[in-house]
Amino acid sequence: MTQANSDAILARMMALHPKVIDFTLDRVLALLGRRGNPQDMLPPVIHVAGTNGKGSTQAMIRAGIEGMGKAAHAYTSPHLARFHERIRLAGELISEAHLTEILDECYEVNNRENITYFEITTVAGLLAFTRTPADYTLLEVGLGGRLDATNVIAKPEITVITPVSIDHEQFLGNTLAKIAAEKAGIIKRGVPVVVGPQTDEAMEVIEAVAARLGAPLIAYGQHWHVTQERGRLVFQDERGLLDLPLPVLLGAHQVQNAGAALAVLRHLGADDAACEAAMTQAEWPARMQRLKTGPLVAAAGQAELWLDGGHNAAAGQALAEVLAGLPKRPTHLICGMLNTKDVTGYLVPLVRQAASLTAVSIPDEVNTLPASETEAAAKSVGLQASSAANHQRGACGGLGAGPTSTGADLRITLSGGAYPAR
Repeated sequence: MTQANSDAILARMMALHPKVIDFTLDRVLALLGRRGNPQDMLPPVIHVAGTNGKGSTQAMIRAGIEGMGKAAHAYTSPHLARFHERIRLAGELISEAHLTEILDECYEVNNRENITYFEITTVAGLLAFTRTPADYTLLEVGLGGRLDATNVIAKPEITVITPVSIDHEQFLGNTLAKIAAEKAGIIKRGVPVVVGPQTDEAMEVIEAVAARLGAPLIAYGQHWHVTQERGRLVFQDERGLLDLPLPVLLGAHQVQNAGAALAVLRHLGADDAACEAAMTQAEWPARMQRLKTGPLVAAAGQAELWLDGGHNAAAGQALAEVLAGLPKRPTHLICGMLNTKDVTGYLVPLVRQAASLTAVSIPDEVNTLPASETEAAAKSVGLQASSAANHQRGACGGLGAGPTSTGADLRITLSGGAYPAR
C-alpha cells in the first residue's frame, strides 16, 4: 500500500462509498477523531461558502494574506487537472510524496469503512495543514455548507458567503431560501460573517441565521460597498475608502468577489498594500483564463483560446458579460457538462455572444451529460450547435461549420462544468 502513488490511492478512495455525494458529518468526524481531531489544531480558519465566486474570492484573500507577508494553507475543490491543486501548504501545492503519504495514512486509518471520496480527501487536507506552519487556513466548501465535509471547524476566524443562486437543486433544495439555508450552515456562534451581494430571498435567510447565532454581519450594501469607477476598484467600509486596481481576474462579477475578499482582509488588519496585492496577484485557473501555452493552444493556431469552468445560469451570465466586454470577434464555444447541471440555463445568456457551440462528452466521467444532449440544449435556445468526439484533434477539432481554428480573428471558449469528481 505504501508503494502506491497518489493516483492509485485516490482510485481506491473512490470505491469506499457508493455515492459520490451523501450529506452527513458522521463519517468525516469519526475519521478526524481517529487522527486526533486535526480540525481543532489549524491556524485561524477563513471558511468560504456560496454558489458562485468561492474560489475567486478565496484566491484574492490568499493573495492579500501573502501581501501581508504571511502564509496561508488553502483547500479548494474540485481540481482542474491534478488533485494536488486542492491542497496548498503555506502557499505551495502539496508535493506528490507528501500527498501520497497523507492519503495512504487516511486510507489505512479509515480501514475500508464507508466514507465518500470528498470526505476522506478533506480529512487528508486538514491533516496535512497541521504538519506545516502557516498563519491562516482557507477552506472552500465543496457543496452546500451545513453538511459539507469542511464544516467541522468549531470556531473559525471568519466565514464568508458569496452570491447564492440556483444550483445543485437535487441536493440543496429548489428555492433560493433553501439553498441559502444550506450555505448559511457555516455561520458559527459569535463569528463574523462577510456576505457578498444576495437576492432579498437569500439575504433574509442569512440574516436570520446570523442573528440567531449572534454572528456579526459584514454585508455588501450595508457594511461595505464596492464599485468600478474609471477603470479602478473603489471599496469603502467603516475604516474608510480604498482606491485600487481592478482585479486581475476578469469580469464585472470579480469586482463583487473582490469586495468580499477586501472585507475579510480588512477584518484581518490588512494594510492598503496587502489589499492591492489581493487585486493584482491573485491566480485562479479556469475562470475566464486565456490559455497561452500547451497542445490546445498549438492546435488553435493564432486564435484566442479561453477556459472557463462555470456551470450554472449565474455563471453563464457572468461569462456572457465578460465576452461582451472583449474586442469583437467570432466566439465559438466548446462545452462539456455534468448531467447534474442546468445546461440550458447556462447557455441562454450566451446566445448573443457565441457564433456556434460544439458539444463534447466528458471523457471517463460516468455522470457526463452526453454531447448529443448538450447539442440539443444549445439548439433549443437558438445556438448553432454540433457534437464532436473527444479524439478529434483535441477539443478544437470539432468546430465543424465555423471558421477554422487557425484563424487569427477567432475566439474559442472552452466552457462548462467539465470537472473531475468532487
